[in-house]
Amino acid sequence: MKKLFFLSAGLAWFIASFVFGASAYAQGVDQSDPQALIKTVTQQVLDEVRTKAIAPDDMARIRDIVNRDILPYVDFRRTTQLAMGRHWRTATPAQQQQIAQQFQLLLIHLYAGALAQLKPDQQIEYPPMRNAPGDTDVVVRTLAQTSSNPVEIDYRLYKTPEGWRLYDLNVLGAWLIQTYRVQFNEKIQQSGVDGLVQFLTSRNQELEAARH
Repeated sequence: MKKLFFLSAGLAWFIASFVFGASAYAQGVDQSDPQALIKTVTQQVLDEVRTKAIAPDDMARIRDIVNRDILPYVDFRRTTQLAMGRHWRTATPAQQQQIAQQFQLLLIHLYAGALAQLKPDQQIEYPPMRNAPGDTDVVVRTLAQTSSNPVEIDYRLYKTPEGWRLYDLNVLGAWLIQTYRVQFNEKIQQSGVDGLVQFLTSRNQELEAARH
């Protein structure tokens, strides 16, 4: 079961890219255009890597960046709710909060593990948008050039009064919400919502201990 909670290296790389892109350019990002938002924050992470290396085991810095800068661009509660599916409605508010916190912490560990994969010369292409004008839920496509074949990375965002917000992402056909929905449902079927909370908590403790 533990291995199910690790996404592909490409997916982890993207999560790290978005976090550090947002942290480097938290002020002045155009949030009215979804592709412009993604392009800006992705480019900023490349600039961040070129100018200053980020240690993958510096969890304090990573948490600070996430808490300070990533939340304005991501609706993490929406991500967690969709990953929980029908179980979200039956969970208590306390359970919902615990799962969201532990799920976020798990992804922070993925950010840390992905940092070593970032390369200063990484190139990103932005194909034309396929969405219709007026859409309030869109997918922004990008192509990350690698040493072999380009990796397609898709960002799903929805429109809010404050601007576009990221809530799901896809690498090589694996959508984050869909991946975790299967895993969350499996764990809840086995041991209930509290079992999922305990599993996530234990997994995060293991990952934290492994870094010391």
